Amino acid sequence: MTAAPSPVTADAAGSDDLDPAASQFLTFWLGERVFAVGIEAVREIIQYGQMTLVPRTPSFVRGVINLRGSVVPVIDLQARLGRGRAEVGEKTCIVIFEAHRQTSHQVERVELGLMVDAVSEVIDIDAAQVEPAPPFGSAVGREFIRGVVRRQERFITLLETGHALDIEALATLCDQEQERLAA
Repeated sequence: MTAAPSPVTADAAGSDDLDPAASQFLTFWLGERVFAVGIEAVREIIQYGQMTLVPRTPSFVRGVINLRGSVVPVIDLQARLGRGRAEVGEKTCIVIFEAHRQTSHQVERVELGLMVDAVSEVIDIDAAQVEPAPPFGSAVGREFIRGVVRRQERFITLLETGHALDIEALATLCDQEQERLAA
């Protein structure tokens, strides 16, 4: 009997906790807000281009792309966070994000493309700078927020990638959409 696969972790380190020392984050824009993900799980940033639509998927799945022979699903991150579908603009790009899943025999690498309005920069964030997610009034569900950091006059929302980009949860949402459309 084989063991069931372990849940997918959405970052290369397998943890959503910040190290006590400074960590590096890739910042990007979704609408008028700045978000960030840990740089250790970012593989590359590519220009938004042609993709193949996948029928009967939730609105946050934009389609799939061919990345050097691999099929990579593209997630509209704005839609995934419950903020409506993003419009494609001249600075729209795809962040190739790597997740890992522990199977019974090996660690399986899973790549996702994250569609964002524009990539900004890589910044260092000390764990002491991170404040908890606000208890109310956020444009994004609290389960998707790891914390908030103030930089100059702007707040940066650190994404809780373990929730927002959990492969098993995304697959379940896709299955539910297919069942809904089949009914």
